[in-house]
Amino acid sequence: MVIQDLVARTPSSRRRELDLLRAAAISAVVLGHWLIVTVERTSDGQLTGFSALPALPEAHALTWLFQVMPVFFLVGGAANAISWTNRRTRGGTATSWLLDRSARLFPPVTVFLLVVAGCAAVARLLGVPLDAVAQAVALVVLPLWFLVVYLAVTALTPLTHRLHERHGLGVPAVLVAGVAVGDVLRLATGNELAAAASFAFGWIAIHQVGYAWHDGTLRLGTRQAVTLVVVGLGTLLLLTGPGPYPVSMVTVSGAAIQNSSPPSLALLALAATQLGLVALVARRSRRWLARPRPWTLVVAVNTVVVTVYLWHLVAALVGAYALDTLGLLPPSDPGTVEWWLGRVPWLVALAAILAVLVVLLVPVETRAAARRSPAGAVGGRRARAAAGLAASLARTGPVVGAYAAAVAGLLWLTVAGDTGGLRGPLAIPAGALVLVLGSAVVLRFGRAGAPLRSAPEPSR
Repeated sequence: MVIQDLVARTPSSRRRELDLLRAAAISAVVLGHWLIVTVERTSDGQLTGFSALPALPEAHALTWLFQVMPVFFLVGGAANAISWTNRRTRGGTATSWLLDRSARLFPPVTVFLLVVAGCAAVARLLGVPLDAVAQAVALVVLPLWFLVVYLAVTALTPLTHRLHERHGLGVPAVLVAGVAVGDVLRLATGNELAAAASFAFGWIAIHQVGYAWHDGTLRLGTRQAVTLVVVGLGTLLLLTGPGPYPVSMVTVSGAAIQNSSPPSLALLALAATQLGLVALVARRSRRWLARPRPWTLVVAVNTVVVTVYLWHLVAALVGAYALDTLGLLPPSDPGTVEWWLGRVPWLVALAAILAVLVVLLVPVETRAAARRSPAGAVGGRRARAAAGLAASLARTGPVVGAYAAAVAGLLWLTVAGDTGGLRGPLAIPAGALVLVLGSAVVLRFGRAGAPLRSAPEPSR
Protein backbone atom coordinates (compact mmCIF):
# COMPACT_ATOMS: atom_id res chain seq x y z
CA MET A 1 0.00 0.00 0.00
CA VAL A 2 2.83 2.41 0.85
CA ILE A 3 4.55 1.68 -2.46
CA GLN A 4 1.34 2.10 -4.46
CA ASP A 5 0.66 5.40 -2.72
CA LEU A 6 4.14 6.63 -3.57
CA VAL A 7 3.74 5.55 -7.18
CA ALA A 8 0.38 7.30 -7.44
CA ARG A 9 1.72 10.52 -5.91
CA THR A 10 4.79 10.75 -8.14
CA PRO A 11 4.69 14.12 -9.92
CA SER A 12 5.40 14.25 -13.63
CA SER A 13 8.33 16.58 -12.95
CA ARG A 14 10.26 14.03 -10.89
CA ARG A 15 13.58 12.93 -12.33
CA ARG A 16 12.86 9.24 -12.01
CA GLU A 17 16.20 8.22 -13.48
CA LEU A 18 17.88 9.42 -10.27
CA ASP A 19 15.87 6.88 -8.28
CA LEU A 20 16.79 4.15 -10.78
CA LEU A 21 20.49 4.98 -10.53
CA ARG A 22 20.40 5.10 -6.72
CA ALA A 23 18.74 1.69 -6.55
CA ALA A 24 21.19 0.23 -9.06
CA ALA A 25 24.20 1.65 -7.20
CA ILE A 26 23.23 0.24 -3.81
CA SER A 27 22.36 -3.13 -5.39
CA ALA A 28 25.82 -3.24 -7.00
CA VAL A 29 27.51 -2.46 -3.68
CA VAL A 30 25.62 -5.24 -1.93
CA LEU A 31 26.38 -7.77 -4.67
CA GLY A 32 30.05 -6.77 -4.76
CA HIS A 33 30.48 -7.16 -1.00
CA TRP A 34 28.79 -10.53 -0.99
CA LEU A 35 30.92 -11.79 -3.88
CA ILE A 36 34.27 -11.01 -2.27
CA VAL A 37 33.48 -12.11 1.30
CA THR A 38 34.93 -15.56 1.96
CA VAL A 39 34.40 -17.53 5.16
CA GLU A 40 36.35 -20.48 6.50
CA ARG A 41 36.80 -22.38 9.76
CA THR A 42 40.25 -21.98 11.24
CA SER A 43 42.34 -24.68 12.88
CA ASP A 44 41.10 -23.62 16.34
CA GLY A 45 37.49 -24.11 15.26
CA GLN A 46 36.53 -20.45 14.82
CA LEU A 47 34.77 -19.04 11.77
CA THR A 48 36.66 -16.18 10.16
CA GLY A 49 35.90 -14.02 7.17
CA PHE A 50 38.24 -12.30 4.74
CA SER A 51 38.23 -10.53 1.38
CA ALA A 52 39.04 -12.73 -1.60
CA LEU A 53 40.53 -9.82 -3.58
CA PRO A 54 44.17 -10.18 -2.43
CA ALA A 55 44.13 -13.75 -3.79
CA LEU A 56 42.39 -12.74 -7.05
CA PRO A 57 44.58 -10.13 -8.77
CA GLU A 58 43.18 -11.16 -12.13
CA ALA A 59 39.71 -10.15 -10.94
CA HIS A 60 40.63 -6.65 -9.73
CA ALA A 61 39.33 -5.09 -12.92
CA LEU A 62 35.86 -6.36 -11.96
CA THR A 63 35.85 -3.80 -9.17
CA TRP A 64 35.36 -1.18 -11.89
CA LEU A 65 31.84 -2.58 -12.23
CA PHE A 66 31.07 -2.75 -8.51
CA GLN A 67 32.75 0.42 -7.23
CA VAL A 68 29.71 2.60 -7.86
CA MET A 69 29.95 5.03 -4.96
CA PRO A 70 30.82 7.77 -7.49
CA VAL A 71 27.41 7.13 -9.08
CA PHE A 72 25.76 7.56 -5.68
CA PHE A 73 27.52 10.88 -5.12
CA LEU A 74 26.64 12.09 -8.62
CA VAL A 75 23.00 11.22 -8.03
CA GLY A 76 23.19 12.66 -4.53
CA GLY A 77 24.53 15.93 -5.89
CA ALA A 78 21.69 16.24 -8.38
CA ALA A 79 19.05 15.25 -5.81
CA ASN A 80 20.42 17.59 -3.15
CA ALA A 81 20.53 20.46 -5.64
CA ILE A 82 16.88 19.92 -6.53
CA SER A 83 15.78 19.59 -2.91
CA TRP A 84 17.81 22.54 -1.61
CA THR A 85 16.77 24.95 -4.37
CA ASN A 86 13.12 23.99 -3.90
CA ARG A 87 13.36 24.61 -0.17
CA ARG A 88 15.27 27.87 -0.59
CA THR A 89 12.79 29.33 -3.08
CA ARG A 90 10.01 28.72 -0.54
CA GLY A 91 11.85 30.59 2.18
CA GLY A 92 13.13 27.53 4.02
CA THR A 93 16.36 27.57 5.98
CA ALA A 94 19.44 25.41 5.67
CA THR A 95 18.73 24.02 9.14
CA SER A 96 15.21 22.85 8.32
CA TRP A 97 16.45 21.40 5.04
CA LEU A 98 19.22 19.47 6.80
CA LEU A 99 16.74 18.12 9.34
CA ASP A 100 14.48 16.94 6.54
CA ARG A 101 17.27 15.31 4.54
CA SER A 102 18.53 13.39 7.59
CA ALA A 103 15.08 12.35 8.83
CA ARG A 104 14.97 9.09 6.90
CA LEU A 105 18.50 7.99 7.75
CA PHE A 106 19.05 8.33 11.47
CA PRO A 107 16.16 6.15 12.76
CA PRO A 108 17.34 3.07 10.79
CA VAL A 109 20.93 3.74 11.85
CA THR A 110 19.83 4.02 15.48
CA VAL A 111 17.99 0.68 15.36
CA PHE A 112 20.93 -0.93 13.55
CA LEU A 113 23.42 0.16 16.21
CA LEU A 114 21.15 -0.85 19.09
CA VAL A 115 20.66 -4.32 17.63
CA VAL A 116 24.37 -4.78 16.88
CA ALA A 117 25.35 -3.63 20.38
CA GLY A 118 22.69 -5.84 21.97
CA CYS A 119 23.76 -8.92 20.02
CA ALA A 120 27.41 -8.25 20.85
CA ALA A 121 26.53 -8.01 24.55
CA VAL A 122 24.58 -11.26 24.44
CA ALA A 123 27.44 -13.01 22.64
CA ARG A 124 29.90 -11.88 25.31
CA LEU A 125 27.55 -13.07 28.08
CA LEU A 126 27.38 -16.47 26.37
CA GLY A 127 31.16 -16.69 26.47
CA VAL A 128 32.02 -15.95 22.85
CA PRO A 129 35.66 -14.77 22.73
CA LEU A 130 36.09 -11.00 22.50
CA ASP A 131 38.21 -11.27 19.35
CA ALA A 132 35.44 -13.20 17.56
CA VAL A 133 32.78 -10.69 18.61
CA ALA A 134 34.99 -7.76 17.61
CA GLN A 135 35.62 -9.30 14.18
CA ALA A 136 31.90 -9.79 13.63
CA VAL A 137 31.10 -6.23 14.70
CA ALA A 138 33.87 -4.84 12.49
CA LEU A 139 32.32 -6.64 9.52
CA VAL A 140 28.76 -5.44 10.02
CA VAL A 141 29.65 -1.79 10.78
CA LEU A 142 31.80 -1.55 7.65
CA PRO A 143 29.05 0.20 5.62
CA LEU A 144 29.05 3.12 8.07
CA TRP A 145 32.14 4.66 6.43
CA PHE A 146 30.02 5.68 3.45
CA LEU A 147 27.40 7.29 5.67
CA VAL A 148 30.10 9.37 7.38
CA VAL A 149 31.29 10.83 4.09
CA TYR A 150 27.84 11.26 2.56
CA LEU A 151 26.33 12.92 5.63
CA ALA A 152 29.24 15.36 5.77
CA VAL A 153 28.98 16.21 2.08
CA THR A 154 25.20 16.63 2.36
CA ALA A 155 25.57 19.01 5.31
CA LEU A 156 27.80 21.22 3.17
CA THR A 157 25.25 21.44 0.33
CA PRO A 158 23.98 24.99 1.05
CA LEU A 159 27.59 26.23 0.96
CA THR A 160 28.87 24.10 -1.92
CA HIS A 161 25.79 24.81 -4.03
CA ARG A 162 26.37 28.54 -3.57
CA LEU A 163 29.95 28.03 -4.75
CA HIS A 164 28.60 26.12 -7.75
CA GLU A 165 26.25 28.97 -8.65
CA ARG A 166 29.16 31.42 -8.56
CA HIS A 167 32.01 29.40 -10.05
CA GLY A 168 30.43 26.41 -11.82
CA LEU A 169 32.84 23.71 -12.91
CA GLY A 170 35.76 25.69 -11.53
CA VAL A 171 34.95 24.27 -8.08
CA PRO A 172 35.40 20.57 -8.95
CA ALA A 173 38.44 21.48 -11.04
CA VAL A 174 40.15 22.97 -7.99
CA LEU A 175 39.12 19.98 -5.88
CA VAL A 176 40.53 17.54 -8.44
CA ALA A 177 43.79 19.48 -8.31
CA GLY A 178 43.75 18.97 -4.54
CA VAL A 179 43.37 15.21 -5.06
CA ALA A 180 46.32 15.29 -7.48
CA VAL A 181 48.50 17.04 -4.88
CA GLY A 182 47.48 14.45 -2.29
CA ASP A 183 48.36 11.61 -4.66
CA VAL A 184 51.81 13.08 -5.32
CA LEU A 185 52.43 13.38 -1.58
CA ARG A 186 51.38 9.84 -0.70
CA LEU A 187 53.22 8.32 -3.66
CA ALA A 188 56.35 10.22 -2.66
CA THR A 189 56.15 9.47 1.06
CA GLY A 190 54.38 6.10 1.08
CA ASN A 191 52.05 7.49 3.73
CA GLU A 192 48.33 7.33 2.96
CA LEU A 193 47.63 10.04 5.56
CA ALA A 194 49.45 12.53 3.32
CA ALA A 195 46.35 12.46 1.13
CA ALA A 196 43.80 12.57 3.96
CA ALA A 197 42.30 15.80 2.61
CA SER A 198 41.29 13.88 -0.53
CA PHE A 199 38.47 12.27 1.45
CA ALA A 200 36.83 15.70 1.26
CA PHE A 201 38.25 16.88 -2.08
CA GLY A 202 37.36 13.74 -4.03
CA TRP A 203 33.81 13.09 -2.86
CA ILE A 204 32.84 16.78 -2.82
CA ALA A 205 34.19 17.12 -6.37
CA ILE A 206 31.94 14.30 -7.60
CA HIS A 207 28.99 15.76 -5.67
CA GLN A 208 29.64 19.16 -7.33
CA VAL A 209 29.60 17.54 -10.76
CA GLY A 210 26.17 16.22 -9.83
CA TYR A 211 25.04 19.86 -9.45
CA ALA A 212 26.43 20.69 -12.87
CA TRP A 213 24.83 17.65 -14.48
CA HIS A 214 21.46 18.56 -13.00
CA ASP A 215 21.29 22.22 -14.03
CA GLY A 216 22.94 21.88 -17.43
CA THR A 217 26.20 23.60 -16.53
CA LEU A 218 27.71 20.34 -17.75
CA ARG A 219 25.94 19.52 -21.00
CA LEU A 220 25.96 15.82 -21.72
CA GLY A 221 24.22 14.92 -24.92
CA THR A 222 24.82 11.53 -26.48
CA ARG A 223 28.01 12.58 -28.24
CA GLN A 224 29.47 14.29 -25.17
CA ALA A 225 28.54 11.34 -22.95
CA VAL A 226 30.19 8.80 -25.27
CA THR A 227 33.29 10.99 -25.47
CA LEU A 228 33.43 11.20 -21.68
CA VAL A 229 33.21 7.40 -21.40
CA VAL A 230 36.04 6.91 -23.92
CA VAL A 231 38.31 9.56 -22.37
CA GLY A 232 37.58 8.48 -18.81
CA LEU A 233 38.17 4.80 -19.55
CA GLY A 234 41.35 5.58 -21.51
CA THR A 235 42.69 7.67 -18.65
CA LEU A 236 41.83 4.92 -16.19
CA LEU A 237 43.71 2.35 -18.26
CA LEU A 238 46.77 4.60 -18.42
CA LEU A 239 46.74 5.35 -14.69
CA THR A 240 46.41 1.70 -13.69
CA GLY A 241 48.58 0.21 -16.44
CA PRO A 242 51.83 2.10 -16.94
CA GLY A 243 50.73 4.51 -14.20
CA PRO A 244 51.34 4.04 -10.46
CA TYR A 245 47.78 3.22 -9.39
CA PRO A 246 46.46 -0.27 -8.56
CA VAL A 247 43.78 -1.78 -10.75
CA SER A 248 41.37 -2.43 -7.87
CA MET A 249 38.96 0.40 -7.12
CA VAL A 250 38.26 -0.95 -3.63
CA THR A 251 40.64 -1.43 -0.73
CA VAL A 252 43.04 -4.36 -1.03
CA SER A 253 45.28 -4.96 1.96
CA GLY A 254 48.96 -4.75 1.14
CA ALA A 255 48.61 -2.42 -1.85
CA ALA A 256 51.07 0.47 -1.98
CA ILE A 257 48.23 2.93 -2.51
CA GLN A 258 44.46 2.64 -2.20
CA ASN A 259 42.14 4.16 -4.81
CA SER A 260 39.04 4.63 -2.70
CA SER A 261 40.29 5.54 0.76
CA PRO A 262 41.00 8.32 0.12
CA PRO A 263 39.84 8.85 -3.48
CA SER A 264 42.66 8.93 -6.03
CA LEU A 265 42.89 10.35 -9.54
CA ALA A 266 42.25 6.82 -10.79
CA LEU A 267 38.95 6.71 -8.91
CA LEU A 268 38.04 10.13 -10.35
CA ALA A 269 38.78 8.77 -13.84
CA LEU A 270 36.38 5.93 -13.07
CA ALA A 271 33.86 8.53 -11.87
CA ALA A 272 34.17 10.39 -15.19
CA THR A 273 33.55 7.14 -17.06
CA GLN A 274 30.51 6.41 -14.91
CA LEU A 275 29.19 9.94 -15.41
CA GLY A 276 29.16 9.37 -19.16
CA LEU A 277 27.38 6.04 -18.72
CA VAL A 278 24.93 7.58 -16.24
CA ALA A 279 24.06 10.34 -18.71
CA LEU A 280 23.40 7.76 -21.43
CA VAL A 281 21.24 5.64 -19.12
CA ALA A 282 19.33 8.67 -17.85
CA ARG A 283 18.40 9.87 -21.33
CA ARG A 284 17.14 6.46 -22.39
CA SER A 285 15.36 5.44 -19.20
CA ARG A 286 12.89 8.30 -18.78
CA ARG A 287 10.25 6.94 -21.12
CA TRP A 288 10.65 3.43 -19.69
CA LEU A 289 10.27 4.71 -16.11
CA ALA A 290 7.05 6.49 -17.05
CA ARG A 291 5.46 3.03 -17.30
CA PRO A 292 3.75 1.80 -14.11
CA ARG A 293 5.53 -1.55 -13.63
CA PRO A 294 9.15 -0.40 -13.98
CA TRP A 295 8.51 2.65 -11.84
CA THR A 296 6.79 0.56 -9.16
CA LEU A 297 9.83 -1.70 -8.99
CA VAL A 298 12.18 1.27 -8.67
CA VAL A 299 10.01 2.81 -5.94
CA ALA A 300 9.93 -0.53 -4.10
CA VAL A 301 13.73 -0.80 -4.08
CA ASN A 302 14.20 2.80 -2.99
CA THR A 303 11.69 2.33 -0.18
CA VAL A 304 14.03 -0.22 1.45
CA VAL A 305 17.39 1.04 0.20
CA VAL A 306 18.73 2.28 3.56
CA THR A 307 17.69 -0.94 5.31
CA VAL A 308 19.29 -3.06 2.58
CA TYR A 309 22.55 -1.14 2.78
CA LEU A 310 22.81 -1.19 6.57
CA TRP A 311 21.96 -4.86 7.01
CA HIS A 312 23.50 -6.60 3.99
CA LEU A 313 26.69 -7.57 5.85
CA VAL A 314 24.65 -8.75 8.82
CA ALA A 315 22.99 -11.09 6.32
CA ALA A 316 26.47 -12.29 5.30
CA LEU A 317 27.39 -12.97 8.94
CA VAL A 318 24.15 -14.82 9.69
CA GLY A 319 24.44 -16.72 6.41
CA ALA A 320 27.97 -17.85 7.20
CA TYR A 321 26.96 -19.35 10.56
CA ALA A 322 23.77 -20.86 9.16
CA LEU A 323 25.50 -22.53 6.22
CA ASP A 324 28.32 -23.75 8.46
CA THR A 325 25.82 -25.28 10.88
CA LEU A 326 24.13 -27.07 7.99
CA GLY A 327 27.46 -28.25 6.59
CA LEU A 328 26.88 -26.21 3.43
CA LEU A 329 29.56 -23.53 3.78
CA PRO A 330 31.06 -22.92 0.30
CA PRO A 331 34.75 -23.65 -0.41
CA SER A 332 37.08 -20.95 0.90
CA ASP A 333 39.95 -21.16 -1.59
CA PRO A 334 39.46 -18.05 -3.80
CA GLY A 335 39.93 -18.47 -7.52
CA THR A 336 39.29 -22.19 -7.75
CA VAL A 337 36.42 -23.54 -9.82
CA GLU A 338 34.80 -24.81 -6.63
CA TRP A 339 35.03 -21.35 -5.07
CA TRP A 340 33.38 -19.67 -8.05
CA LEU A 341 30.63 -22.29 -8.19
CA GLY A 342 30.12 -21.88 -4.45
CA ARG A 343 29.30 -18.21 -4.97
CA VAL A 344 25.90 -19.16 -6.39
CA PRO A 345 24.38 -20.88 -3.31
CA TRP A 346 26.18 -18.31 -1.13
CA LEU A 347 24.45 -15.41 -2.90
CA VAL A 348 21.08 -17.16 -2.87
CA ALA A 349 21.31 -17.83 0.87
CA LEU A 350 22.35 -14.28 1.67
CA ALA A 351 19.60 -12.80 -0.50
CA ALA A 352 17.01 -14.91 1.34
CA ILE A 353 18.30 -13.85 4.76
CA LEU A 354 18.42 -10.19 3.77
CA ALA A 355 14.85 -10.41 2.48
CA VAL A 356 13.72 -11.59 5.93
CA LEU A 357 15.66 -8.80 7.63
CA VAL A 358 14.13 -6.22 5.30
CA VAL A 359 10.59 -7.42 5.99
CA LEU A 360 11.23 -7.19 9.73
CA LEU A 361 13.06 -3.86 9.76
CA VAL A 362 11.82 -1.77 6.85
CA PRO A 363 8.90 -0.28 8.87
CA VAL A 364 11.55 1.76 10.70
CA GLU A 365 12.67 3.25 7.40
CA THR A 366 9.19 3.83 5.99
CA ARG A 367 7.99 5.55 9.17
CA ALA A 368 11.09 7.73 9.15
CA ALA A 369 10.48 8.66 5.52
CA ALA A 370 6.88 9.59 6.34
CA ARG A 371 8.17 12.00 8.99
CA ARG A 372 10.45 13.87 6.59
CA SER A 373 8.01 16.73 6.30
CA PRO A 374 8.34 18.81 9.49
CA ALA A 375 4.69 19.78 9.15
CA GLY A 376 3.66 16.20 9.68
CA ALA A 377 6.29 15.12 12.14
CA VAL A 378 4.11 15.00 15.26
CA GLY A 379 0.63 16.04 16.09
CA GLY A 380 -2.05 16.40 18.75
CA ARG A 381 -1.29 15.99 22.44
CA ARG A 382 2.16 14.58 21.73
CA ALA A 383 3.09 17.67 19.71
CA ARG A 384 1.89 20.04 22.43
CA ALA A 385 3.84 18.14 25.08
CA ALA A 386 7.06 18.34 23.07
CA ALA A 387 6.55 21.85 21.69
CA GLY A 388 8.75 23.75 24.16
CA LEU A 389 11.73 21.42 23.89
CA ALA A 390 11.33 21.00 20.15
CA ALA A 391 11.22 24.73 19.46
CA SER A 392 14.56 25.24 21.20
CA LEU A 393 16.19 22.26 19.52
CA ALA A 394 15.05 23.41 16.07
CA ARG A 395 17.43 26.35 16.22
CA THR A 396 20.55 26.20 14.12
CA GLY A 397 23.10 25.64 16.90
CA PRO A 398 21.68 22.47 18.48
CA VAL A 399 20.82 20.98 15.09
CA VAL A 400 24.26 21.56 13.59
CA GLY A 401 25.93 20.38 16.79
CA ALA A 402 23.85 17.19 16.94
CA TYR A 403 24.41 16.47 13.26
CA ALA A 404 28.17 16.95 13.64
CA ALA A 405 28.21 14.76 16.77
CA ALA A 406 26.35 12.00 14.94
CA VAL A 407 28.85 12.08 12.07
CA ALA A 408 31.71 12.06 14.59
CA GLY A 409 30.19 9.05 16.36
CA LEU A 410 29.82 7.14 13.10
CA LEU A 411 33.39 8.04 12.17
CA TRP A 412 34.55 6.76 15.57
CA LEU A 413 32.82 3.44 14.93
CA THR A 414 34.35 3.19 11.46
CA VAL A 415 37.86 3.94 12.66
CA ALA A 416 37.46 1.50 15.56
CA GLY A 417 36.46 -1.22 13.12
CA ASP A 418 39.45 -0.52 10.88
CA THR A 419 42.02 -0.36 13.67
CA GLY A 420 40.85 -3.19 15.89
CA GLY A 421 39.53 -0.77 18.48
CA LEU A 422 36.23 -2.59 19.00
CA ARG A 423 36.62 -3.54 22.63
CA GLY A 424 34.69 -3.22 25.89
CA PRO A 425 31.62 -5.14 27.06
CA LEU A 426 29.72 -4.41 23.83
CA ALA A 427 32.71 -4.67 21.49
CA ILE A 428 31.61 -1.17 20.43
CA PRO A 429 32.97 2.11 21.86
CA ALA A 430 30.33 3.33 24.32
CA GLY A 431 31.22 6.95 23.58
CA ALA A 432 30.47 6.49 19.89
CA LEU A 433 27.09 4.96 20.69
CA VAL A 434 26.24 7.85 23.00
CA LEU A 435 27.16 10.40 20.33
CA VAL A 436 25.07 8.79 17.59
CA LEU A 437 22.04 7.82 19.67
CA GLY A 438 21.94 11.08 21.63
CA SER A 439 22.26 13.12 18.47
CA ALA A 440 19.46 11.15 16.82
CA VAL A 441 17.16 12.12 19.70
CA VAL A 442 18.09 15.80 19.38
CA LEU A 443 17.50 15.75 15.62
CA ARG A 444 14.15 14.00 16.09
CA PHE A 445 12.93 16.72 18.45
CA GLY A 446 14.41 19.31 16.14
CA ARG A 447 12.21 18.07 13.31
CA ALA A 448 9.19 18.21 15.60
CA GLY A 449 9.87 21.88 16.33
CA ALA A 450 10.83 23.02 12.84
CA PRO A 451 8.65 25.79 11.37
CA LEU A 452 5.69 24.63 9.32
CA ARG A 453 5.82 25.25 5.61
CA SER A 454 3.05 27.15 3.92
CA ALA A 455 2.87 24.56 1.15
CA PRO A 456 4.29 21.07 0.76
CA GLU A 457 7.65 20.91 -0.94
CA PRO A 458 7.40 19.22 -4.34
CA SER A 459 9.18 15.93 -4.71
CA ARG A 460 12.43 15.82 -6.60
